Amino acid sequence: MVVTDVAGPAAGGELPTGKTRDALRAAHLYYLQDLTMDAIAKELHTSRSSVSRLLSHARATGLVEISIHSPLDLPSRLEQEILERHEVSAHVVPVPDHASDVDRLERVALSAARILTRFIDSNQTIGVAWGSTMSAMSRHLAPKATHNSEIVQLNGAGNLRTTGILYASELLRRFGDAFGARVQQFPVPAFFDDPATKEAFWRERSTRRLLDLQASMDVAIFGIGSPFAEVPSHVYQGGYLERADYQALSRDGVVGDVATVFYRADGSTDGIALNSRATGPDFTVLRRAPRRICVVSGQAKLPGLTGALEAGLITDLIVDEGTARRLVERSVDDLGSDRAD
Repeated sequence: MVVTDVAGPAAGGELPTGKTRDALRAAHLYYLQDLTMDAIAKELHTSRSSVSRLLSHARATGLVEISIHSPLDLPSRLEQEILERHEVSAHVVPVPDHASDVDRLERVALSAARILTRFIDSNQTIGVAWGSTMSAMSRHLAPKATHNSEIVQLNGAGNLRTTGILYASELLRRFGDAFGARVQQFPVPAFFDDPATKEAFWRERSTRRLLDLQASMDVAIFGIGSPFAEVPSHVYQGGYLERADYQALSRDGVVGDVATVFYRADGSTDGIALNSRATGPDFTVLRRAPRRICVVSGQAKLPGLTGALEAGLITDLIVDEGTARRLVERSVDDLGSDRAD
């Protein structure tokens, strides 16, 4: 069954004008009154193609939200199994197995952007980690007006090639614009050269203000960094790591990162040298956020996803169907191995 919400102007908001007004009227007629496009075109004194464009505008701008609920489809079964095995609410995005990782990422990012609006509300502090997945997602965000909300950057983006300010600010701006929220940037490097420099910087009052905001997050939104993905995670392609860093990560058994904090398959972070220089939030801080939304695309990120689940970082998972299926299969295999032991 398809359940559709057609939203009018918010209480106290401005009345819609122009294209938005026409799109809202077309959406009401099409979704709530079951009129055909031809009938709507006649009522609005326009063409059928114009009605189609108005309906597309209504969906793209968040005037219309569509949810599909079926107890019979495969994603729903996968979502239930992930919930039972990992105690995580999953949203599985149908993507054909033959899709490239580039197309897969785009489809997951689009779905995640639409799903995200149900989790965002007024008076929230929303932490956002930068990366390839978050960047793709930010391009599809549907507007939702909130008040007294803040978007907080979770990790620094500077390196030897760039300050990272333009890259991070554009990503954060899209989130801020979509939700009418203030943006708090974190203008530090992704990794300090020396842990002592980081410690000194973390004592500065201006830095502590941002760290305190991170510690009080209501929602955290992040992807899984992986050096193995066909669409490389930004931290692995943007000049952030040197050869010695890769060698150290390999020695430490790292399978992925969240907001440039690295971890092993069992979710542990202790003893990973690079984390002492990283500017992302410690996992104890991240886990304080009541809602932690992870967006994952591509089976190459499965080891990283499994490690993040082991670390207890995720409350809500948005993932493509193939990766969800492999996650469930791996859980079954691990359960069988435990019983054999």
